[in-house]
Amino acid sequence: MSKRGAAVADQVVKLIVGAGQASPSPPVGPALGSKGVKSMDFCKVRLPTLDPSIPMLRRTHGHLLPNNRALFFFRVEFNARTANLIVGTPMPCRVTVRGDRSFHFDIRTPQTSWLLLNAAEVPIVPVGNKKKRKGASNPGKETVGTLSLKHVYEIAKIKQSETRLSGLSLESLCRSIIYQCRTIGLNVVP
Repeated sequence: MSKRGAAVADQVVKLIVGAGQASPSPPVGPALGSKGVKSMDFCKVRLPTLDPSIPMLRRTHGHLLPNNRALFFFRVEFNARTANLIVGTPMPCRVTVRGDRSFHFDIRTPQTSWLLLNAAEVPIVPVGNKKKRKGASNPGKETVGTLSLKHVYEIAKIKQSETRLSGLSLESLCRSIIYQCRTIGLNVVP
């Protein structure tokens, strides 16, 4: 079979990148480079441009302006989308690479455990060569912090803004967050 006739399926790359810290270095560069995507296209910011030399018929993603010039909207890249967040917040990102090496990506909310440990202000400890917040090693017997129901409610509202969790009620999200608090050694008080 020829290469032309073979349909290439979309490939999905899952990454966890710090907000505003995407760079072509690992983990972003190798993960996207192996799929044929330039990692700089994922990281940098592109602004809308006017290009009078490109006819509108050849480009389908632009809009026609009064002088028959095309206004092209380039996608806003990762660092621009996460500019309003605290730098370094770990953001799960799902990059879908199409057969023609174009891509789009969805940024999800930070992991629930990260939100819980930061809300409880658990001390940062060295883990390997990195420093991060860590839950209890014996969750039923020791605790690392305390959260109020207000914290749980606010985290549930953050998680409900994600499209895949928008169908769940706020009460069920709060219950699952309370159960997760127990598994990482956090007490929830009213």
